[in-house]
Amino acid sequence: MRDKVKNKLAADISAHLNLPKDLILGDPIVTITGRREITVENYRGILNYETVLIRLSLKHGQVEIHGSNLKIDYYTNDEMKISGRIDKIEYSI
Repeated sequence: MRDKVKNKLAADISAHLNLPKDLILGDPIVTITGRREITVENYRGILNYETVLIRLSLKHGQVEIHGSNLKIDYYTNDEMKISGRIDKIEYSI
């Protein structure tokens, strides 16, 4: 129940301030470009970094990118670009 109230309040604030809800809630944004590139915004940290698996911590859960020749092209405090051959993306709570 508390999460529903929090989400409703965040939606009201974002609408009032004309800001995206993901910015207010800190939700991750995963942008996939074909099978060669992924940009992840609002991640918390890198849990696993291998050429076949990159696992990231999110505010609520984790995301795993499976593939081959995976590498992190760049990262900042809240955004990361991953490239390589992407075979599967898994999100878990």
